[in-house]
Amino acid sequence: MKFGIFYEHQLPRPWDDGQELKLFQDALDQVELADRIGIDHAWEVEHHFLEEYSHSAAPEVFLAAASQRTKQIRLGHGIVLLPPAYNPPARVAERIATLDLVSNGRVDFGTGESASRMELEGFGINPAERRAMWRESIEQIANMMAMDPYPGYQGKYFSMPVRNVVPKPVQKPHPPMWVACSNRDTIHLAAQMGLGALTFAFVDPAEARHWVTDYYETFKRECVPVGHAVNPNIAMVSSFSCHPDAQEAIRRGTDGFRFFQFALGHFYAFGKHMPGRTNIWERYEAVRDEMGLEVLGEGTGGIGTPRQLREHLRTFADAGVDQAVFIQQGGKNRHEHICEDLELFAREVMPEFKAEEEARLRRKEEELAPYVEAAMQRKQRMAELRDDQIPQFEAYGFSIAEIDVSSLPEAQQRRIALMRRMREIVARFDERTAASRR
Repeated sequence: MKFGIFYEHQLPRPWDDGQELKLFQDALDQVELADRIGIDHAWEVEHHFLEEYSHSAAPEVFLAAASQRTKQIRLGHGIVLLPPAYNPPARVAERIATLDLVSNGRVDFGTGESASRMELEGFGINPAERRAMWRESIEQIANMMAMDPYPGYQGKYFSMPVRNVVPKPVQKPHPPMWVACSNRDTIHLAAQMGLGALTFAFVDPAEARHWVTDYYETFKRECVPVGHAVNPNIAMVSSFSCHPDAQEAIRRGTDGFRFFQFALGHFYAFGKHMPGRTNIWERYEAVRDEMGLEVLGEGTGGIGTPRQLREHLRTFADAGVDQAVFIQQGGKNRHEHICEDLELFAREVMPEFKAEEEARLRRKEEELAPYVEAAMQRKQRMAELRDDQIPQFEAYGFSIAEIDVSSLPEAQQRRIALMRRMREIVARFDERTAASRR
């Protein structure tokens, strides 16, 4: 099993000057440490206007910064919001490819649609149509990264003409694609579309086995890839705090994870929010004791001693989970504790799982190979354009022939004269080329 770390960039109130700066700089230090000790993935969300819960509005910037401080760790968008009002599809394709280039091919492209009122209405998105928007966008983004040129698209939620979307990613045909999953229905959807499943449901090991079984059985029977490659993987998010003393692990990790769950519920289920004024941390403290630990649900297995974490993670590995992703930065968890816990985990827990990973991946690839081949044969591909089908677009500057330059400044007259001369030279070249073809 592989391991990842996960960032919402939580910043509970009260806010002092410099706190956001420290939050981001600490997170970069943590990713650099995770890379050095052998953690496989660093995942970063995209959220907007969810103050305290998530200050991660531009994950592409954070991941690009992390790419320059790391060598091996994969950098995952967990997730990019795909309704076009958040992110126009061509801009997503450009950003993912650019991040893949600056990271030397280490990007994972997680996707989703979003569900909070603060975000959807903030960008004028109809909640009833967000799934359809995601579905339309994800397929076309994959086409943009893989096709040369992209043939263009006329859709319900976005349209664009023929363009060659550049740059192209290092990973061919495109980076591994994922989708956020919160229930077994979306697990089925991920498998049907050949996407990795990023699960945020905090299920127990028995339920995890059901999810894994559903995913891979559906993938084998029903997969019709939405991308130009498949990514059959399941990642499950877990709490995290690792210390030799169980009570200290609980002290360090439980409150931050409990706030994570409370703030999530505030924006997605029960909260009433006044932008810029509601103090979520204050509300959380007022009801914390009354809530007890019930709010934590099944997600606390990642909090404990190295032995307890080893046992917890073994149940997920045995269930077939491909990656455990730790929420180590939540609430007011301290940077120093996060780093200490990661280092202890890497020393005392991770090695036995790493030792098994190469053989596990080999067995998995051999088992899935015929199903992957069958899935790719079922893919419905956008037709490539022949050269004689690619339209030609004249620059707006072709109107320079009609410009009256007599009243223009001398420097501008010289520039226009140069453009006219270049146009004449290119026109003669085009005439010679056409004549040679005849």
